Amino acid sequence: MDASLLKKLKDMSGAGLMDCKKALEASNDNIDEAIAYLREKGISKAAKKADRIAVEGIANVIINGNDAVIYEVNCETDFVSANEKFKNLVNTIGETLIKNDVKTNEEALKLPVGEETLNDVIINTTATMGEKMDLRRFERITKSDNEVFGDYIHMGGKMAALIVLEGTKEEVAKDIAMHLTAMSPSYIRREDVPADEVEKEMEILKTQAMNEGKPAEIAEKMVQGRIGKFYKEICLEEQEFVKNSDMTVLEYAKSNDSVIKQMVRYAVGEGMEKKEENFAEEVMKQIKG
Repeated sequence: MDASLLKKLKDMSGAGLMDCKKALEASNDNIDEAIAYLREKGISKAAKKADRIAVEGIANVIINGNDAVIYEVNCETDFVSANEKFKNLVNTIGETLIKNDVKTNEEALKLPVGEETLNDVIINTTATMGEKMDLRRFERITKSDNEVFGDYIHMGGKMAALIVLEGTKEEVAKDIAMHLTAMSPSYIRREDVPADEVEKEMEILKTQAMNEGKPAEIAEKMVQGRIGKFYKEICLEEQEFVKNSDMTVLEYAKSNDSVIKQMVRYAVGEGMEKKEENFAEEVMKQIKG
């Protein structure tokens, strides 16, 4: 077998040496057919991992002029999330998303990456790394010329935040993005909170006050006082600013002639459940193939 051809296939595919040797043997040393063989094999391997839950990974932000994308790419273990091949995949996904105005994961996965699609790239990396990988979610934001982006990546990508401020101070936007990762508010201001969510909280607060033995009219007044604490917990503008607790985030923004327009915060794996594996069973599965 031609050693140079074997090396070329290995470099092109990222597959192991023995897999490349088998692929060349199966394709009579036709490198295009060998690549197709490996891709088919890779797809087969990746398909076996489809029922696994990928809850680790990296959240990232890419900014290009007036466009920005915040996105999360998942894998199964911290070990793989720190691997350069996985990080390269994350970068490839981000670069592809920022160049193309798509809204859904389905559209994103069909985007071209060279002669492949983004879905092909993810599947091939899954096969090479041996773990399930997913583009879990993304959001693309376009700002105007009188607005600025602020982004913050925490713990190497465990959390990512993206802020849009009306104003021209990027350092202010970055400060608020850092606050966003730390305090995880759900809304920018109280006007954004859905009415049913507020009503539900007020019912809970009223029940708590009644359980304390307060008369109904007193309980109502207590609810009005306590609902402010609820807003401070979930509304960005009403939270104490992490870099200066003497002011709220709204006061910090106003003092810098800025208005918060949009925010997005991703924490890797939030809302997902880790699949508990029996280690002995997992080992036996691997032994049995």
